[in-house]
Amino acid sequence: MLSPETPDDEVLRQQTLDNHELLDTPADPYLDTLVRVVREIFSVKTVLISLVDHDRQWFKARIGLDANETPRTVSFCAHAILGKQAFIVEDAHNDLRFHDNPLVTNNPHVRFYAGQPLFSEEGQALGTLCLIDPAPQTLTDKQQRLFADMAVLVEGYLKLRNVSQQTAQLRAALSREQRKVLLDPLTQLWNRAGLDHFLPLQEQQADDLGLQLGVLFCDLDYFKKINDSYGHAAGDQALWQAARRISAAVRPQDIVTRSGGEEFVVLLQVHDQHELLQIAERVSHAIRQQPLEIDSQPLDLTISIGAALRRSQEQPTETLKRADQALYHAKAGGRNRVEFSD
Repeated sequence: MLSPETPDDEVLRQQTLDNHELLDTPADPYLDTLVRVVREIFSVKTVLISLVDHDRQWFKARIGLDANETPRTVSFCAHAILGKQAFIVEDAHNDLRFHDNPLVTNNPHVRFYAGQPLFSEEGQALGTLCLIDPAPQTLTDKQQRLFADMAVLVEGYLKLRNVSQQTAQLRAALSREQRKVLLDPLTQLWNRAGLDHFLPLQEQQADDLGLQLGVLFCDLDYFKKINDSYGHAAGDQALWQAARRISAAVRPQDIVTRSGGEEFVVLLQVHDQHELLQIAERVSHAIRQQPLEIDSQPLDLTISIGAALRRSQEQPTETLKRADQALYHAKAGGRNRVEFSD
């Protein structure tokens, strides 16, 4: 196996990557949509937006792969960022650089790889948009041009995100090491500790803006049956896909967390009950509108949701409890429904 070389400007490249505040951040529904579209276009098993960090590659968006990072020493993407054009390995079994790479000999059994470097405004390679498949493939000239165009879309979005207010708030609120502790590795959402961190902050922001703190307490219906019937690996896939759909159904400023198991909590700043329930119904529709795809098999899934608005002078933890109680009523009332806590 040939380990990747270190770029000549590695110190500046790493500093630029760190400054973008992309590493160890929650999943982004827009990038999740993009990798899903790219997979359909190129008919490959896996598409990643990979960021090459000090000693790892970390996936900002992924589809077709359960891992959220791999060591940099075995990374194909660490080779790809050394150049300006797409780095393509048509059959890793026949490539002396990669034939004994553990990503080739073991899961995910890479045979075909194509990585298009993603550059910052300063021209530093942050990572790649990459295609991976367990069967050898060749990209036509037209496909290579389309692949480069898709990478431009990713770059453009990352550049816009870098100057956005949301990124500025994230920089001010949490360090990278703090984010690692607060992020759920499976779903790439904030975890229970993240929920506890953001709950009082969302309360304060809502008060400052003259809005109300809203809480959606969500639970996937009959989730135990998935683990029992299909196995825990399938259950993990279902959780990952459900997290993507919930995140896409809410607004960019809303905080989506996985509080544990198959439970998700969304923190929102809203004007009134009507706005809160509209968003709750969007989440419900996003889960049930079409089956999940688990190992190429369709799986119908629904979600029960308890909703609550913070009352005047109420502690936000009490609002959370009332949303949890409303969730209990939603499940007792037949599931696949939204209940509001009066």
